[in-house]
Amino acid sequence: MPATMTQRFASFREFYPFYLGEHRHPVSRRLHVVGTLAMLAIVAFALASRQWRLVLIGIVIAYGCAWLGHFVFEKNRPATFSHPLYSLRGDFAMLRDVLLRRTPW
Repeated sequence: MPATMTQRFASFREFYPFYLGEHRHPVSRRLHVVGTLAMLAIVAFALASRQWRLVLIGIVIAYGCAWLGHFVFEKNRPATFSHPLYSLRGDFAMLRDVLLRRTPW
């Protein structure tokens, strides 16, 4: 039986295959990766320059890219709405896996 947005996961290890399944479209994955990298760069710059408002801009860019991928390309609802912490961790795990070539770009 496939996982659903309302399913409970006992661990991130259980959640991550569901997360990857929600990101099958290559453009959606690319938008997630670009958004996450942009957010990391902006947050690093914000911390270094003490321009705290930039942190919010970085978060908006990351979620904007990710949600564009979901609503336009995946045609599904972001896992952020039902599993916010696992979803955030999934963004970083997928970025890692794309950079290490474990997950297709």
